[in-house]
Amino acid sequence: MVDKVLRDSPTVQYLLSSLQMGGCGVGRPFFHVTRCADDVGGGFSTDYGVILCHNKLSTYKEVELAVAHELIHAYDFCRASNLDLTNCHHHACTEIRAANLSGDCSFYQEFVRGNLSEAMVGQHKRCVRRRALLSVSLNPHCQGGKAEQAVSDMMKHCLRDTDPFPRVPGM
Repeated sequence: MVDKVLRDSPTVQYLLSSLQMGGCGVGRPFFHVTRCADDVGGGFSTDYGVILCHNKLSTYKEVELAVAHELIHAYDFCRASNLDLTNCHHHACTEIRAANLSGDCSFYQEFVRGNLSEAMVGQHKRCVRRRALLSVSLNPHCQGGKAEQAVSDMMKHCLRDTDPFPRVPGM
């Protein structure tokens, strides 16, 4: 499925092209499939690349969203020489961007998760905040309320940053 996503997903193709144009092109060896802990579906590491969890991702759409999410992190590392995930504000920003731009918070994904509220206005923003907080909370450097504070502090600025996209895809 990873090969199919890399070949067929317009969002993934756009991100791969953007990485290439930024001087950070990646190939198939950049993507690794492995078994992961139950609380994650994938990850990104500057040492290993994109890590996808076969025990959590079972459909094409899940793999596509995970690849897109992790490639946004790769893009952020490509464009910012000082991105430091031990800095909770840096981590919050890249997670906000990944949740916002990858499709993680599309209406369909929120429907499937059962996270649609009666107040549809603002649903996307609530999803981005929730998903960013989930990720940053797993960071051992961002415990004791630091994750919540960092996501709150960075939400407005990082939600507006849609680079490399001209706007939030699908919106």
